[in-house]
Amino acid sequence: MKKRCVVFLVFLAAGGMVFAGGRQQSGGAGTTTLEFMHAQSTEPGRTIFQDAMDRFMAENPGVKVNLDVLANDSYKQKLAVAMASGKLPDMYFSWSGGPMYEYAKSGNIIDLTPYMDADNYKDKFLDAAIAQATWQGKIWGVPVQNVSVCTVFYNKDIFARYNLKVPTTLTELETICDTLVRNGIKPFALANKTQWTGSMFFMFLATRMGGTAPFIQAVDGSGSFEADNFIYAGQKIQDWVRKGYFNEGFNGLDEDSGQSRMLMYNEECAMHIMGSWFNASAVSESPEFVKKMGIFRFPAVEGGRGNINTVIGTVGDNFYHVSSASKNPDWAFKALTYLTDDAAVSKRLAGGNIPPLKSVKLDDPILAELFTQVQAAPDMQLWYDQSLSPEVADVHKVTSQEIFGLTLSPGEAARRLQAAQADYLRNQ
Repeated sequence: MKKRCVVFLVFLAAGGMVFAGGRQQSGGAGTTTLEFMHAQSTEPGRTIFQDAMDRFMAENPGVKVNLDVLANDSYKQKLAVAMASGKLPDMYFSWSGGPMYEYAKSGNIIDLTPYMDADNYKDKFLDAAIAQATWQGKIWGVPVQNVSVCTVFYNKDIFARYNLKVPTTLTELETICDTLVRNGIKPFALANKTQWTGSMFFMFLATRMGGTAPFIQAVDGSGSFEADNFIYAGQKIQDWVRKGYFNEGFNGLDEDSGQSRMLMYNEECAMHIMGSWFNASAVSESPEFVKKMGIFRFPAVEGGRGNINTVIGTVGDNFYHVSSASKNPDWAFKALTYLTDDAAVSKRLAGGNIPPLKSVKLDDPILAELFTQVQAAPDMQLWYDQSLSPEVADVHKVTSQEIFGLTLSPGEAARRLQAAQADYLRNQ
């Protein structure tokens, strides 16, 4: 990465962060243009981002921001093409973990530490969020979007109808599922065409059985993805598929278009294992469903080594980067600060998100309970597909989907994932 010498003073002002001195910016109205690519393609995120950039442009009339808004999978594909061609936008995001490390190592993003340190700007964020944005002692992304943890959303009315209680063990959860199946209701809503959705089941089962240590060890090479907890997760998923715990055609349904959510809103399914952003979608799409929506921790596996309070997810969700190709990094970073100003935070809270900020106060009962889960967590398992390198993450997602499709044994899936990770480590 080319070294950048940026000297600046940062002041907090009503309109956001104001930069004085430092790199010469393009002069004249409308002469500085920033390209910003993100994947907040559904409401309320889409409007929140547009409003933030509108405020930024109104207060900085010499700068224009062009927004390129894509669905998740389309975003990943377009970003990969942009990286290969060297034509990256000024601002874009990752989910941290492996991809962010790769972007930093390859010189595609700049070190944001000087910006985040200025006037203690980083202190407004949760410590865990800054930790997740950090690699090799430097901060590479601004944690913006959400405290995104995976949990079990459920329909309280359906549970009450069949006298079902929130489970604390996997046996109790399976008893609930069997009752629902007997009464013609699918226990879990799943749209697994995008693959990462099924991975959530795999992660919970593997983590509740073995804790977080086996994954850490498999990633650093001191352990293996052929450990018993990973095999167990695959076996349990296939057992649930055979028992009819999932909606029909789940491997062909698209999460980005909301097909799993519709199954919950229409009461065809009783539970949904999903990231906490589901709350924001439900608030926007189905206020009636929100009235009967509850959440509970994924239950403990009897005899397992994992802790029921361990959460899976991320503290920040989307981490926004400034491209090393940007000709206006100061302006790009300043634009990003508008995503966490008071106006943006207020809209995000109203839309059902938990911004990763220390000052957040939560009135939404679902969000408050989710935040309680995070605060009670002894540790956090980052999403597998974000912890792993992009190549290995693809192997995990593909093999996970094949496990759900009953076309690959858990043992063979584990062997393939371990082989991919071993190959990655050999080439480092």
